[in-house]
Amino acid sequence: MKPSIPKGTRDFSSEEVAKRNYIFNTIRKQFEIFGFQPIETPTFENSETLMGKYGEEGDRLIFKILNSGNYFNETELPKSIERLLSNPADKISKEELIELNKFTGKISEKALRYDLTVPFARYVVQHQNEIVFPFKRYQIQPVWRADKPQKSRYREFYQCDADVVGSNSLWQEVELVQLYDTVFANLGLKGVTIKINNRKILSGIAEVIGASDKLIDFTVALDKLDKIGEDGVKKEMLEKGIAESAIEKVQPLFNFTGSIQEKLEKLSQLLVTSEEGMKGVNELRFICDNVLELGLKEATLNLDVTLARGLNYYTGAIFEVAAPAEVKIGSIGGGGRYDDLTGIFGKKDLSGVGISFGLDRIYDVIEQLKLFPETVNVSSKAIFLNFGEAEAKYAMKAVAKLRQSGIKVELYPDASKIDKQFKFAERKGIQFVVIVGTEEMNANAYRIKDLLSGEQEAIGFVELVERLK
Repeated sequence: MKPSIPKGTRDFSSEEVAKRNYIFNTIRKQFEIFGFQPIETPTFENSETLMGKYGEEGDRLIFKILNSGNYFNETELPKSIERLLSNPADKISKEELIELNKFTGKISEKALRYDLTVPFARYVVQHQNEIVFPFKRYQIQPVWRADKPQKSRYREFYQCDADVVGSNSLWQEVELVQLYDTVFANLGLKGVTIKINNRKILSGIAEVIGASDKLIDFTVALDKLDKIGEDGVKKEMLEKGIAESAIEKVQPLFNFTGSIQEKLEKLSQLLVTSEEGMKGVNELRFICDNVLELGLKEATLNLDVTLARGLNYYTGAIFEVAAPAEVKIGSIGGGGRYDDLTGIFGKKDLSGVGISFGLDRIYDVIEQLKLFPETVNVSSKAIFLNFGEAEAKYAMKAVAKLRQSGIKVELYPDASKIDKQFKFAERKGIQFVVIVGTEEMNANAYRIKDLLSGEQEAIGFVELVERLK
């Protein structure tokens, strides 16, 4: 059998893992500086925990786990499955779909987590008596989506989330924008744009144009503007039953320009008759004014009125982070406020807000822009050549002491040809080779060679430590 891995997943080399850990560590450090505490949740959840929380499109992308056991022998197949097995090309009716969903519930009760936010909401409710609110948590774990694999879109990928639950204060949104900016500044990533909008504004627009009953369809279509263009969005809205007259009223949104303050003023005029819409405008004004007054290191803040974020649980401010313009890639982060996500698990009126960093896409951006520091590697700093048993024992004593000083060194395990040992060091990217023969042992010294410059000299152990630090 030819070795392979599932589509949408990847193996990572030692070099790639080192670079990923560099990003993880940078993000984790800033999470903790901003006061967030780590938690972890299981890889898979009960299906009922996840289903129905992400909208129709999200539910289709959830990986379901088949129950163990001989359920096919114990459970009668629905007639719809028997018919489709006989005629795979046939269309399935709505009644058959309901029947299939019921059958799925019998054979699959667990699912891989789709994101980290819904499991976090479940965690908060389940552990509410142990938590001190407001609760600031961060979580760095993989998630899975049954999406169509393509460039920078994977079925298995890491999310790095920071959330605050138990506070309605808009200062949390201000801090999260600063957190985004600080992380990207520390990664050396310039030209990042933090896009912001508010779901209340979208609700207000739907209300003003007379499409409140089509809010989800309206926001899902609008959110695809950068992917399918203005004509594509309009076509999808029409297909979802949104009147052509209503679509004409939102025409200004497709070319919404100006400064943040100018955009807020235009929105105020458009939404003057919508109480919900004006709440969104005022919330955005507070966040943007304070972010701009406090200042950002590298990122740019931009009010994007077409930003909708396709998840049903957002209720207030929403964020999406765009990579520098020279990198053609999807968003590298996103998030928003959810006023009652914990309500679905029985704890009402507990507002939360959070953001997520897309580790895998951030990696691709930094790699493409060649921003990884040269110091990010897992190779040993030096390797001791092996000339035989006596020389290896002499070398190992030095190796042990160097490791105690936190220096990454190793001994070539076999007394192979010297040329082979040198080639090994070069292929692994090890800069220094330490040569220990009879002459060096008699002088209680070590001959160190820099493979980059070609220079070599015999030095004592104290000098060796200083050279390799």
